[in-house]
Amino acid sequence: MKDEALLVTLLAQLIVIVMIARVAGQVGRRLGHPIVVGEILAGLFLGPSFLGKAFPKAFDVLFPPAGHPGSTNQVIYLMSQIGLVFLMFLIGLEFDFGNVKKHYRSAGLVSISGIILPFALGVGFGMWLHPQFPQTNETAFCLFIGTAVSITAIPILGRMLIEFNLTRTDVGVLTITAAAIDDAMGWIGLAVVSAIVSSKVNPMATTQMVVLTALLAVFLMKILRPLAIRAIQKEFTTRGGHMSLNGLAILIVAILGCATITNKIGISSLFGPFMLGAVLYDQVEFRESVFHHMKHFVTAFFLPIFFTFTGLHTDMGTLGSGIMWIALGLLLFVSFFGKLVGCFFAAKLSGFKNRQAAAIGVMMNTRALMGLIAANIGREMGAITPPVYCMLVLMCVLSTIMASPLLRRLIKGTELEEPYSISEYVQSRRNMGLGVRELDEVVA
Repeated sequence: MKDEALLVTLLAQLIVIVMIARVAGQVGRRLGHPIVVGEILAGLFLGPSFLGKAFPKAFDVLFPPAGHPGSTNQVIYLMSQIGLVFLMFLIGLEFDFGNVKKHYRSAGLVSISGIILPFALGVGFGMWLHPQFPQTNETAFCLFIGTAVSITAIPILGRMLIEFNLTRTDVGVLTITAAAIDDAMGWIGLAVVSAIVSSKVNPMATTQMVVLTALLAVFLMKILRPLAIRAIQKEFTTRGGHMSLNGLAILIVAILGCATITNKIGISSLFGPFMLGAVLYDQVEFRESVFHHMKHFVTAFFLPIFFTFTGLHTDMGTLGSGIMWIALGLLLFVSFFGKLVGCFFAAKLSGFKNRQAAAIGVMMNTRALMGLIAANIGREMGAITPPVYCMLVLMCVLSTIMASPLLRRLIKGTELEEPYSISEYVQSRRNMGLGVRELDEVVA
């Protein structure tokens, strides 16, 4: 009966999580924000900072605290991680390395400038704040903060470019390409930082983890990719462009296998699936079939669980002292200033006008899901403390909320502000590799 009661509690939680996320997503969309903004806020609403403060008894009934016989915290955590494993594969699969090859010079300048400046400022901020948390390793503490503030969320940029009809403009092409480079470098950097932290800043152990990760990348590109392409072509030729049940099962095993390997190497389980998706980015039929089978379920079910898990561990009560609120304000300034200024001046050097360069900086400043994942990895590894985790989550949320209103203001009255036509809308969807009916499902 105990297991049955636990199952009932979990089912009730999942019902509330999914329903609140969808409602909040639609509200966010009506207010002019990407759906993911509403879903992230829904996760925070269900946590101790809001529901726990306003209705503590209802909160304890819905989410029994750790140690309580009816607590499902560990189950929620595991489900959120499984969801992220599949989501990271989908994100890797969505990368368009073709654009990176075409526009790597100017986009590379914007990307590198948008990484180096916020990373340096983030590390400096960490060095200033670390004396408040002497129980943490200073190197790990500073590196995770620097990485979290320097990352960009490429999927949400795709959504913004489509909504503002910028997919075929120089601004849009440069931004999405710079974001692709930024994300790739960000995940490489996060993998290296994770290796450093996991090895307890042991140079030999860190080197071993980095080398093993590089060997896995070479194996995926040089050995697995050719074999996978041949299998995909055979599968889609014999099945008329559709993936079989056996093919889907093999893919799931490969995703889980890559997650296991990177975990055993000593870095996060999320890097393996991302690498697997990235090496198959150019298999168009395969990508469309995978999205058909996986994306909607991962988006509607697993992603809200991750946002809720994040919300359950984001307690604004941990920012109780004045120094913590000062630190939050400084972190927001450091992260926003670093991205905006770095990308702005790099775009100016690439020949863009002031408002165009500012628009690029604003879009590159969105962190959303990518920043939240980086913050969660840091929390799980013990590199950052609950107050800093709360600051990073708020930074990710606010940087995403501010993007659409600022972009709308920057392009108003310029050549970038063009009304949609049906043909342009359809073509922009195809340019981004998305179906015409999928607008409400693009996340992160």
